[in-house]
Amino acid sequence: MTSESKNRVLSGMRPTGRLHLGHYHGVLKNWLNLQHEYECYFFVADWHALTTHYEDPRIIGASTMEMVIDWLAAGVNPADVRLFVQSEVPQHAELHLLLSMVTPLGWLERVPSYKDQQEKLRERDLATYGFLGYPLLQSADILIYKAGLVPVGEDQVAHVELTREVARRFNHLYGREPDFEEKADAAIRKMGKKNARLYRELRKRYQEQGDQEALEVGRALLEGQGNLALGDRERLYGYLEGSGRIILPEPQALLTPASKMPGLDGQKMSKSYGNTIALRDDPADIEQKLRTMPTDPARVRRDDPGNPDLCPVFQLHEVYSDEHRQKWVREGCTSAGIGCLDCKQPIVDAVLGELAPIRERAREFEEDPQLVRNILREGAEAARDVADQTMDEVRSAIGLKY
Repeated sequence: MTSESKNRVLSGMRPTGRLHLGHYHGVLKNWLNLQHEYECYFFVADWHALTTHYEDPRIIGASTMEMVIDWLAAGVNPADVRLFVQSEVPQHAELHLLLSMVTPLGWLERVPSYKDQQEKLRERDLATYGFLGYPLLQSADILIYKAGLVPVGEDQVAHVELTREVARRFNHLYGREPDFEEKADAAIRKMGKKNARLYRELRKRYQEQGDQEALEVGRALLEGQGNLALGDRERLYGYLEGSGRIILPEPQALLTPASKMPGLDGQKMSKSYGNTIALRDDPADIEQKLRTMPTDPARVRRDDPGNPDLCPVFQLHEVYSDEHRQKWVREGCTSAGIGCLDCKQPIVDAVLGELAPIRERAREFEEDPQLVRNILREGAEAARDVADQTMDEVRSAIGLKY
């Protein structure tokens, strides 16, 4: 993986409309940290939405605007990241098409989510090429930016592994230029005598002895060669490893902890369960939702002792309360020293406090949607510039430049 790729992160979300606390704690808070550490590309996966909801695409436009407003209100900064809509960068589709020419059908059929989603969405007709091929479209989303890191939960690691296999196959097929070794040798000479000799020694140690440390040192040596063009550097990465030129770097999964945000009924927070608190819900509605949450069914009366481990409200305390407050809740509940409303009030205060600045920032974008459109347009322009460079290399490698 090149130094450029190592520093680049790609992540996307299907447009589902307004986001809730599950999205905030599961995805957006992670994005807020990543945007300060990496070069980030965050996109609205509108084509992916069509793979399962192709019958009624009219909701996608409105859902996109609502979702991006929530991104911005949560603190995703368009000055630090590239925010764009997938379909505004048609290079995703072109790369998807070209990758589909070399990707074995069995690789797509074995992706775990393929059969899982068909089971979960039985009411939908998912016997389409688009649904079968959506993991490959995800691969194109990643590879078009040469993103080295992809933040995913454990259930999505298989998609990143597919992307690695696709990149490896593409590089194997098209990375070996007719005059590859001559170009590699010319690039080595550009490094200067001392570095060239060191590079050759490290390559020999890795390829003859499998010395992993030599590989890592060789990669670090190449990263420090500021006088090498990007094409030469990628060519030498491949030459070091014994392959051809690395056209599409293999990404790594950046595991994100699973969201611990429970819904109002104790299940996972999800719109399909009707147990959510949206980031821009009215404060009075939020308070009403939290005050009417179900609690331990054994606490029928105020003086009945309860069990916090059976209460959805205590799950929220595990997200919002420190150890001292959690201890207060546990002792008060099991002894009937506090009532359920007493237990809920700190959660009400914490959630309202968390969402107040988000709701305030959202107001600016709600009142002027053109601001959002401008951000997405500028993000798409920047994304297209990078995607164009990748497609230029891909077309050249395949022989589609006339």
